[in-house]
Amino acid sequence: MNVRGRPRSFDRDAALHAAMLVFWRRGYEGASLGALTEAMGINKPSLYAAFGDKEALFREAIALYEREENATARAMREQPTARAAVEAMLRDNADAYCSAGTPRGCLVVLSAASCAPEHESVRKQLAGSQRTVFEALRRRLKRAASDGELPANTDVSSLAAYCETVLQGLSLQAHAGATRARLQRIVDYAMAAWDVMVASAEQPPLKAITSATRARRKPTP
Repeated sequence: MNVRGRPRSFDRDAALHAAMLVFWRRGYEGASLGALTEAMGINKPSLYAAFGDKEALFREAIALYEREENATARAMREQPTARAAVEAMLRDNADAYCSAGTPRGCLVVLSAASCAPEHESVRKQLAGSQRTVFEALRRRLKRAASDGELPANTDVSSLAAYCETVLQGLSLQAHAGATRARLQRIVDYAMAAWDVMVASAEQPPLKAITSATRARRKPTP
């Protein structure tokens, strides 16, 4: 059997991992083909032959990132309660966002925040990745409400959105240089807010927060 073309002279998996790190540091916009090929150790024709164009390479890099760095899915799958799952998600991701071995923050969150309007297909892909996190949270919280761990009247969609917002905020804080201790302290407050929101089965979560906040205020002299 005749084999056309020359065999690749590089490790495709290693090249993809290198590209992922460039996108992670620079975002989709800032990752030039020159920076990508230099990090990957290949030339532009080899990049196009192995991965297609820059957008196709980015899609593969995001898929790789989600396989390698998915602390959220692991927490939703392994923790016995919704509270433990949310806390593990926040704490594990906070630690990962400050890891010395990788760029700071979350590749998906940072890329979404800096994606230009003209790259609509990239923006949609990133939005889809973020929806996946939200839906995983919502499903876990819905199950917790059905099991009695959360009050039956819990607005699981809003609670999932709150948890997702904290997670995204941790990424942005890490990218801006926040320390691991600072991020973990933010998680402390997020979990304290969780406890307030689920403290009373008779009150809607937002009313419970308002009541607890008023009770803690010192009377004005």
